[in-house]
Amino acid sequence: MKKVAVVCNYVLRPDRIGGMDRFFKLFDEQLKKEGYTVDWFFTNYTPFDFYKNFTIYSAENLSVEQKILEVAYHQKYNVVITHFTELCTSFYKEIKSLNSDAHVIAVDHNPRPLKGFPLKKRIKKRIEGVLYSRYINQFIGVSQYTVNHILNDYGSFLKNKTKVVYNGIDTDVFEKRKAENKNKFIVASHLRASKGIQDLIKALSFLEKNLLQNVVIDIYGEGPYEKHLKELTTKYHLENLIFFKGSSAKLNELFCNYSYMIQPTYMECFSLSILESLSANVPVITTTVGGNLEIVKNRENGFVYRPGDCKTLATILEKVIMGKEEIKEDTSILIAKEYNLSKMVTNHINLLP
Repeated sequence: MKKVAVVCNYVLRPDRIGGMDRFFKLFDEQLKKEGYTVDWFFTNYTPFDFYKNFTIYSAENLSVEQKILEVAYHQKYNVVITHFTELCTSFYKEIKSLNSDAHVIAVDHNPRPLKGFPLKKRIKKRIEGVLYSRYINQFIGVSQYTVNHILNDYGSFLKNKTKVVYNGIDTDVFEKRKAENKNKFIVASHLRASKGIQDLIKALSFLEKNLLQNVVIDIYGEGPYEKHLKELTTKYHLENLIFFKGSSAKLNELFCNYSYMIQPTYMECFSLSILESLSANVPVITTTVGGNLEIVKNRENGFVYRPGDCKTLATILEKVIMGKEEIKEDTSILIAKEYNLSKMVTNHINLLP
């Protein structure tokens, strides 16, 4: 029986069951149907029901790369798949030395800085591409943007073993938008500077106060920037319309309560939050970064603007709030057809040798 190791630099949390968690679950089920046994390696895991049928190694005080290397001294794997790890590091050479016949697939979900990496890091990545790419059989980008950056970062010579496999979501778990939720906006994001939520707060401060009387902005998520964002909210006297909700494991049930999702991000590969929002027929207001433009078409299923352009974001919000701009098409149709979870899982199964 063939054995697969899936290595994920990802923390499992019962209060945050998102798109990747649902992918992991369906992928595990499908691998087992195909006759594989599967070991999963995660950054941290305290058992809860969603993952009860998995075989999981929790890295705890180690990195996930160190954890699988520890296990791989005693356990041989036919396939090793990585998610959310850094590409082209010495880890890939080490795992090949322990499992010389293993087929190694590196899935890149990692966003790049808006202005690119500094010169020193660009040089380092090119050198790592030359040294360690030979130990990776396939490079997978979750968007065309990601594939372009893999080739730019590590070398265009990797083109023949690099391809796009788009993320997908379980569209069946998302309730559709309700009619009575006008001018209710949701933000679903980790709270750090690169997510640009400070720009949203600043954009709101440009609008007339009477325009904001019936506006609600609910922010779901946690992170190191939360204190600063709350301070900005107070500074601009927006406490009556911006509400910090913390993390939620039920975003799939919550999106339908909103008219738009706002994602003012500076960095993105291919956002699951955008797919989830559109699946609930909730259009998206977001930036032109990463793979966003591969899914969001301006004035068709959302509105886009340049990252950091608070004035343009304010103008979009003003027009939406006043009813001068509106997305009328059902945004869920495209997601159900092209970005569903079953398609994503099938595409990942098809990568196996």
